[in-house]
Amino acid sequence: MIRWPIGPNSASPRPSPDGARSNPPHPNLIERVRAVMRARHLSLRTEQAYVHWIVRFVKFHGMQHPEVLGAEEIRRFLSDLAIQHQVSASTQNQALAALLVLFRDVLMREIGTLEPIIRAKTPKRLPVVMTREEVHAVLSQLSGAPALAAHLLYGAGLRLMESLHLRIKDVDFAARQLVIRRAKGGKDRAAPLPAVLIEPLRDHLQLVRRLHHRDLERGGGEVELPADLARKYPHAAASWSWQWLFPARKLHFDPATGTLRRHHLHETVLQRCVQLAVARAGIVKHATCHTFRHSFATHLLEDGYDIRTVQELLGHEDVSTTMVYTHVLNRGAAAVRSPIDRLYAAPSLPVARGPSISLERRPTDATNRMPTQTPSAPPPSPPPARPRRPPPANHPS
Repeated sequence: MIRWPIGPNSASPRPSPDGARSNPPHPNLIERVRAVMRARHLSLRTEQAYVHWIVRFVKFHGMQHPEVLGAEEIRRFLSDLAIQHQVSASTQNQALAALLVLFRDVLMREIGTLEPIIRAKTPKRLPVVMTREEVHAVLSQLSGAPALAAHLLYGAGLRLMESLHLRIKDVDFAARQLVIRRAKGGKDRAAPLPAVLIEPLRDHLQLVRRLHHRDLERGGGEVELPADLARKYPHAAASWSWQWLFPARKLHFDPATGTLRRHHLHETVLQRCVQLAVARAGIVKHATCHTFRHSFATHLLEDGYDIRTVQELLGHEDVSTTMVYTHVLNRGAAAVRSPIDRLYAAPSLPVARGPSISLERRPTDATNRMPTQTPSAPPPSPPPARPRRPPPANHPS
């Protein structure tokens, strides 16, 4: 079997097991995959995920070149993910999308139908939603830039990376809105800017401006720009309007450009802060940064906003995605009165009286796990015998 390099820096062929050297037809396949995805303007995270699945697909089939593989090998790989690794349906679909890019856009091959294929089941899950009191309890445990970013997650319904990718120019105080650029699916949208966050944001921008001036004095002050804008506006990277709204604390050296740049606040910083805040607030729900977005949509529906408005604010392409938040309205389990509530309800009281349930477990026998019976009282002892009268002296013995 011919073994060939799949890494981007492996230009020379790898020797085969029999000692001979083979010339792989496409030694830089991964570089070609990256070039195709960047031409389609896919995000960096999508590019990294697709490359991961392509490399994993090649390793699954013993490092064979994808040109000798086809629909049958794709079916085996995807079925193995569902059966052996028990991945979720979204993970399996992501792996399939990566392989479609490889075969259709890079190798220029049609793979035909993939049926029958074992699909991972898509579970129906409800989003975790915090009450208004729980949201306030969590936000009150935060401070600094993570606190302001978390307030935007809930106040504007932003995703985690949407809040961290905000730039100075994206905050419109006059229109009281945030402009979300290149969000999920590469689409832009407008999000509301809460009135209570205007003054904290103005104070935060003063700190960011001083930080930017200090970077300029040290020969830095540049941030990363999209590739097309970096070529069109070569000096925009150091301008104030393109700076990150939540910059990182430290500078980093960009080896591609040889310049000092400041990245935005890393997502793990905000995630750890929110995790600690949830624990300190005593919230037992599995609340994360994305839970603020779920709570934002749910509370808007509770306040009477129509679902189309919520759909546009969240940036959902299909309204069916937004419909999941209607579970908290008076249409689901909360609107149903359990028959046991009616069973124990008093006719004259609006509040049901609960049953008297003892929470103490009864002692059990370790042998048969049956309740042990209380031993009965011992039978009464017989009365003592009366002493016999001694016989008279003249009585014959």
